[in-house]
Amino acid sequence: MMALVSAGARRPIRLRAMRAFRAILQQGSVTAAARTLGLTQPAASRLLAQLEQDLGFELFHRDRGRLVPTADGLMLYEEVERALDNVDRVQDLARDISDFRVGRLRLVAPPSFLEAILPDVIAAFLDQYPRVHLSIDSHGVETTKSMIASRAVDAGFVKLPLNRDDLDARTVLVSETACVLPSDHPLAEREEVTAQDLKNTPLVLLGQGRRFRSQVEAAFAEAGVAPRVRVETHTVASSCALVARGVGVAIVNERLAQAYVRDRTVLRPFRPGILHEYAFVVSNSVKPSRLAEAFFALALAQGAPPTGGA
Repeated sequence: MMALVSAGARRPIRLRAMRAFRAILQQGSVTAAARTLGLTQPAASRLLAQLEQDLGFELFHRDRGRLVPTADGLMLYEEVERALDNVDRVQDLARDISDFRVGRLRLVAPPSFLEAILPDVIAAFLDQYPRVHLSIDSHGVETTKSMIASRAVDAGFVKLPLNRDDLDARTVLVSETACVLPSDHPLAEREEVTAQDLKNTPLVLLGQGRRFRSQVEAAFAEAGVAPRVRVETHTVASSCALVARGVGVAIVNERLAQAYVRDRTVLRPFRPGILHEYAFVVSNSVKPSRLAEAFFALALAQGAPPTGGA
């Protein structure tokens, strides 16, 4: 119902009646207006009669079958025209929102995940929803979780475990750990590489103080080997770039590393196995937006294991 109502009206003016009034005034007759609106002539006449009754004044003079707008009718028409234009804009916007033609999606993701996995997801998302504004930021793990929980962003990607009860997580990617080696490295001939194999080998290691780094160090400790760390870094991309330049051997997330392994480097599974699990995470205080759900669906498809070998 529209709020356009006169002081003496018994009920608000109905949108359908407003459209009928506008069409009758513009077309000059009830019959022509009815055709424009897809109504029968009696139906359009009833809408006009009911509108005049609700308003308490005449909108048209009846002159030998002709309808001539009254001064009151012309005054009301100006406001009706503006109101219906606004209604049309609201309906257009509602259709755009429903069809994902407009909107905003704010995400946060770890740098390596953003660089290795999400570019294809982002491209596919924007191809489907070209008028949606998408922003993706990167922060430390705890800041990322807090941003999602407080709804500073709509959703994000976080490496599990979460260890929080104010977030909901859905796994999008599970990966093994692998070694990135120069293609001419002696260990490149192996089908897999163990911690024992890496004794005295210069290493490029990630995540000082993180759970994955502790797991890697535990694997070396179990093998009775002291890791020879040559470089500490924080992204899979930088690790692979250093390996390609002969700095050392990197131990990284296999799925993320596949984006950076080139002609001068190869991937080999690292043993004992260490799993990496990433999840699409939202605050559990609100239902995810439809845009967030659409992005999740694309990320889930991208996170599936590739059909070809690395």
